[in-house]
This record gives sequence, C-alpha cells and structure tokens, in this order.
Amino acid sequence: MHNVAIDLTDMGHHVTGSDDEIYEPSRSRLSKRGLLPEEMGWNKSRIDASIDCIILGKHARIDNVELIKAQALDIPIFSFPEFINQSSPASKRVAIAGSHGKTSTTSMIMHVLSDQAMEYDYLVGAQIKGFDKMVKLSDADVLIVEADEYPSSCIDMRAKMLHYKPTISVITGVAWDHVNIYKTYDSYKDVFREFLNKMEESAVCFFDQTDKELLSIMLSEKYPLRREGYTPYPSNQKGELLEGDRRIPIKIFGEHNLLNLQAAQLVCKQLGVSREDFLESIQNFEGAAKRLELIYDSEAIKVYKDFAHAPSKCAATVKAVRAKYPNKKIRAVMELHTFSSLSADFIKMYAHSLDGLDHVSVFYDPHAVAMKKMEPINKSQVYDAFATDGLVVIDNSEELSSFIYQMTEDKDEILLIMSSGNLGGFDLNLFVDSLN
Repeated sequence: MHNVAIDLTDMGHHVTGSDDEIYEPSRSRLSKRGLLPEEMGWNKSRIDASIDCIILGKHARIDNVELIKAQALDIPIFSFPEFINQSSPASKRVAIAGSHGKTSTTSMIMHVLSDQAMEYDYLVGAQIKGFDKMVKLSDADVLIVEADEYPSSCIDMRAKMLHYKPTISVITGVAWDHVNIYKTYDSYKDVFREFLNKMEESAVCFFDQTDKELLSIMLSEKYPLRREGYTPYPSNQKGELLEGDRRIPIKIFGEHNLLNLQAAQLVCKQLGVSREDFLESIQNFEGAAKRLELIYDSEAIKVYKDFAHAPSKCAATVKAVRAKYPNKKIRAVMELHTFSSLSADFIKMYAHSLDGLDHVSVFYDPHAVAMKKMEPINKSQVYDAFATDGLVVIDNSEELSSFIYQMTEDKDEILLIMSSGNLGGFDLNLFVDSLN
C-alpha cells in the first residue's frame, strides 16, 4: 500500500492516507515523500467529496469510520489489486501465485527484464536491489505481479490473485496457509482452482510438478488454459547451474530457489528473453530483501534474514542453509507472527519443520496475539507442536534480545533469523552493527 502511494505521488497525483500503525521501513519512506499522516488512526474528517478515489487495504475493517463516510459520499473505492488491474493497460500480464516462492520468482523475472532493458510495470512484495520502490505503474505493455491468495479488502473478499487476468502465470505450490480465511485445506486449494478457471484458453500456467497436491490438481482436473510443469534447474553440489558442458555460478542457493529460477526462466522465455540472455542476467541476481538475505558476513559468523513463516517455507529454508553449510554450526530464531502461525490448531503443522539445526528458538509476542484478537497460546503448545529436540520457546522481547546476542558468542557459525514480523521490536540493524 505505501509503495503504490509513493508511485502515484511520483506520477504527479496528490495522495493522502491513513493507518493506525506504520512500521519501518514504510514509515521513513512515506515521511521522505511527505506522505506520512500527521496523526495515526482513523478520522472521518479526512474524507470529503474532493477525493477522486480511495484505495482500500486489507487492514481497514468494515466499521472503519473513514470507509463508512466514503461510502456515504459515493466516492469510488478500489481494493489494492483491483486498482492495480484497472490502472494497467498491459496486454501481457504475468501473475506469480503459490504458497511460497512468489516474491523470489517475481524478483528474478524483474531483475532479468531490467538487465535486458525491457519496459514493464510491476508489483512485488519485497524490496529488490536496484529498485527504489515495489510498485510501478505506467503505460508499459508488460505487467509483472506477485499475486497472493489473501482477500483483497473488507468489502472485496476475493483473493487478490483473482483480479489480474494473467496471460502468463506461475503456481509455485499449494501448502495450506491463511487459516483465518481458509478454514480447510480444500477451501484453500479451491482458490487456486478459481485462479486457473478464470484464465483464457490462450493463457499458460507453469507449475511446480514436484508438489504432489499441485500436480494432482493439474493432471486430474480440467482447466481451459495450457499447463506446463517444471522441476528444479539442474545444478551441481557447488550450487552452479548446469547448462550442457557449462557451469554457471549464481549468488542464490537452495533447491527452492532452483525451482523459482526454473519458473522465472520459463516466464522470461514467454516474454521474448532467450535462455542464453536469461542465464547471463541471472548470474548477478542477489535475491530479494529478507529472502535468505545475507545481512552480515565475516569469517567468524554469517547472519541470514529470511521471511519464512509458514511450515513449508521454514522447512525449505532450513534445508537450503544446511545443504550450503553441511559442516557449520547453524543456529536459528523463528518468529510466529501470522494468524495461521499463532493458531493453536494450525501450529501443529510445524512439526519437525526446524529439524536439522544445531540450536533453535521459536519466539511469539503475546501482544501480537492480543492485537489479532486471537485465543492465547502458551510455551508448552509451541514446544509440543514443533517437536524439535532442544527447542527454546520465548515469549518475551527482552529474553529474545539476550538469546540472539548470546548465540553469536561462538565462532565459525551461521545465524538464521526467520520472521515476517518485527521480532517484538528487536533492532536487527543495531545487532548487526554490534558484530563489527
């Protein structure tokens, strides 16, 4: 939301906004553009008939006083994905969907297209090196979007990915998530079925055929579009890509990233990028922010930050880091932050997702649980759910801070921090500075 505000401002539009909480880095980026609200919270006096339209984020609830007034004044109201869709004239539309790997795959495609000097618009869920914002809208004929399955807004409960009308799509996998919205795994898979059914016969969908559930959907059910499965891009034990007799070095690692890379190559081919040009461009791709991002590197310790929060994402990240560093001591902190991860029933799906690490802790913030108006969970529930030997469960931000600092006392190790939240306010930048 804050990125589309920045992009519209850059285009010359007058933009204002409201929220009850704004975190970094959004806060600083909005402040720099003069877009930060003078006061946090909702105030109906901000809404008047001079407003051309309102873009409604998922965070605003149905009883929001600003929303109610906008409806009374008949101001056009768009959900975020609805606005992106209707603002783009692109005839070539790429939507990257799936339970995991969306941001990384989208980022790879964007990186290659930029390296190949192609014009395109985009929407991506993380900061990428070389891009000053995460949304760009113009009159480009190509639109690249990260298309997630979360509802669009409180007045538009359609999944965001159903808005974009792709001609080229990817589904990276279907692992149950967002249990506050999709109460069963079947209802979760149904939204991907709807995504496939909404596409034209001339469209194509590339899908991870190593995902058994997704493979079953694609092979046993009928859909109008063309479907093409993919497997991980061939590589050797050094993590180099194998292309005939060639060995091509890349900066990213992990089997999940080789799957993402294969999907990105197939999409880029559809957009006119040759395999040779793709391989040339992908060599200097460093990954998206918070996606196995190396935030500190020395001989004594390496610190990785990763967005992993769902069971399948955690397992994939752990597997990737262990494969890259088979002889290193790997310590990790994982934060439970999403509705799903803080659900007493869903948390059981994390069983053994963190196995294979030398020392691991799981942190959750009781304040975050209360803010989401969920039933409280306790340490015993978390410990039993993960079923990982030696697991340390933390529910206090001060204890978490002490734990993280203590984990760097030994040398020759890897520290992995997995979170989609803010670690209870832990200052990760200050921590990294302390290592210098």
